[in-house]
Amino acid sequence: MIESLLVANRGEIACRIFRTARRLGLRTIAVFSDADAAARHVREADEAVHI
Repeated sequence: MIESLLVANRGEIACRIFRTARRLGLRTIAVFSDADAAARHVREADEAVHI
């Protein structure tokens, strides 16, 4: 069974995916660059990984 979901997207689309994943009981992971460090999708994810 899937327990977590890595989202390699940004902005509103990523935030919608995070909300849906949370409703399904999945842990969310965002990947981000220096330019996106303060972005909303990074803050909303359960975990964020800098690349």
